[in-house]
Amino acid sequence: MNFYSFTVSVGWLAVALGLVVSYAQFKRMTKHGIEGVSLATWTLFLYLDVFWIFYGVAVHSWQLIIGCSITLPLQLLIWFELKPWERIRVSLNSLALFVAFSIPPAIQWGWAGAAVGAGLVGWVTRAPQLVHLVRYEAATGVSVSSWTTAGMVSGLWVVYYFGARLWPVLFVTAVGGLVSLIVAALAHWRHRQGRAFAS
Repeated sequence: MNFYSFTVSVGWLAVALGLVVSYAQFKRMTKHGIEGVSLATWTLFLYLDVFWIFYGVAVHSWQLIIGCSITLPLQLLIWFELKPWERIRVSLNSLALFVAFSIPPAIQWGWAGAAVGAGLVGWVTRAPQLVHLVRYEAATGVSVSSWTTAGMVSGLWVVYYFGARLWPVLFVTAVGGLVSLIVAALAHWRHRQGRAFAS
């Protein structure tokens, strides 16, 4: 197996693990409720999922097309669990943010610019969780395993993007994955603090 074939296989592994993460998040929400889950974040996740399907078509990546297509129904189910119709403004603000970050770069630099813009939106979706964990001791609703796995999935995509020579999306995915791991580490620290305080 040559290196390119290896990275293609890693891409398919990222697809499978991404589906597991989305399903686990959906099951967690149906079992434990939606406390600590942001409608704005999941609305942006939904927009990003659709974008990456189109991007996958543009760069001829079956991994991206299939990976995002099979997680899209779960993303929609999670989104509906958050009752977006009760907070229309949140969805519209998220759409405005997505358009502002992705359309101008797309006009200037094509799909590469759009990918970087979408990646920046991905960073933004992680920011509220990161800020909350830095500012407040409570980490209720923040799953260490989910954020750790999200970071691992990003790492797998980075390997795939390296083999496919998709440099802009490789960069934004690497940074997004790093932020996910930082969120996981902070959440783990906050959970340990909470247990120590309780005892």
